[in-house]
Amino acid sequence: MISPAGSATSTRYAVGVEYDGSHFHGWQSQSGVSTVQDWVEKALTKVASETIHVVTAGRTDTGVHATGQVAHFDSFAVRSPLNWLRGANTHLPTGLALIWVKAVNPEFHARFTALARRYRYILFCRDVRPTFLSGKVTWTYEKLDVSRMQHAATALVGRHDFSAFRASGCQSKQPVREIYELSVNSQGPWIWIDIEANGFLQHMVRNIAGVLIAIATGSKPIVWAKEVLESRDRTAGGVTALPDGLYFTGVRYPATFGLPDAPEPCRFW
Repeated sequence: MISPAGSATSTRYAVGVEYDGSHFHGWQSQSGVSTVQDWVEKALTKVASETIHVVTAGRTDTGVHATGQVAHFDSFAVRSPLNWLRGANTHLPTGLALIWVKAVNPEFHARFTALARRYRYILFCRDVRPTFLSGKVTWTYEKLDVSRMQHAATALVGRHDFSAFRASGCQSKQPVREIYELSVNSQGPWIWIDIEANGFLQHMVRNIAGVLIAIATGSKPIVWAKEVLESRDRTAGGVTALPDGLYFTGVRYPATFGLPDAPEPCRFW
């Protein structure tokens, strides 16, 4: 890209972003509320001394966290990756940080060149609600059968119409997505669901978690996950799980872009 004065070309940068979603009204810029996008753009703009716009790999809702979000921006400013990183972080609030910055090929696009995205949903199961982890995990006092969740999850892997797992206000033009991995693991009071797909519909992960939780309590049969999927009807899907336990943990890109590996998914144990 040529600058308005015609004197220089811009450089495209990819950035890794980490944030505590309980501090923000989601990723996407919105008037009158604090969003991750607004803060990141303001911080980078101060470092660049020019207006910066960022494009993200995947927007997250209010209350949803990220350990491996990826975005990109273009700038005519000449700064080293370390200067971008340290400079921007001095202007970001508590609960939000850039974790790496890298100059990339201009063909890189945070959203459109992504091969897959990953989320982790964390459940904390004990009789007493959490204190220090309030807002960071989804708490339940109910006894959850992990083996039932694991069996039910297998029906959702693959390429399907996920209409029954999308929010009523989801703006995606088509509901077909492919889930590459959907695993459920546990340790002590912790249960975590890892899911990787080529893309996600609005509330898709939280709705999947809601279905699996209902199956884990025994209130629904294992086959219910498959029945909900085949219904293609959101009203058949039950409760949307809370955003507290949801983390955007990484994006997979072609190796030719040379981006850093996604950080280890969030764990508290």
